[in-house]
Amino acid sequence: MAGWRKAVRRGPLRFAAALVFLAAASQAQEAPAPLLTLDQDRFFLESDFGRAAVDRERADTAALEKENKRIEAELVAEEQALTDQRASLSPEEFTARATAFDDKVERIRAEQDAKAQALVAKRDAERKEFLQLAGPVLGELLGERQATAILDKGLVIVALSSIDITDAAIAKLNAALADPTTDLPADAPVVAPTDPAEAPPATP
Repeated sequence: MAGWRKAVRRGPLRFAAALVFLAAASQAQEAPAPLLTLDQDRFFLESDFGRAAVDRERADTAALEKENKRIEAELVAEEQALTDQRASLSPEEFTARATAFDDKVERIRAEQDAKAQALVAKRDAERKEFLQLAGPVLGELLGERQATAILDKGLVIVALSSIDITDAAIAKLNAALADPTTDLPADAPVVAPTDPAEAPPATP
């Protein structure tokens, strides 16, 4: 009987201790994270802005490749025609036509290279625009989570999944871009990690 009474007395104490432990654990889970992580590749590639930019880049690249193939086929045919005419042309005439053809090839190559460089410049400009739009969004998330910094997820060795804000950042950016009246914070954090311009190539 005495042992039973001791067990009864200890029971409430153990229960109270358990409540204290659960309360402490709950407070620890709700405490603001001092650091957050972001998957920058996903942030760009899975955002509405990034998807549209990648689609445009793929379309522009495919169009340029198609144009290059067409031009190449035309030049091959022109070269072959010049070769076939060689027997009927004087050496001077053939040399003049061959030189003109070589000049044409060089000019076309330079034009197509310039178009390829323009596509790269366009891609870089869109990545830069994305970073400018992302800064205020990330700054807002930083304030909401009461965190001190956002780190590139790829540079973090071990971290709790709860501090990854990639999905939240994508959703908030999409919502901000869908609503032109949305006022984003003026104070944008420094987006120091890897530039999304280093994301995987847009071509399939």
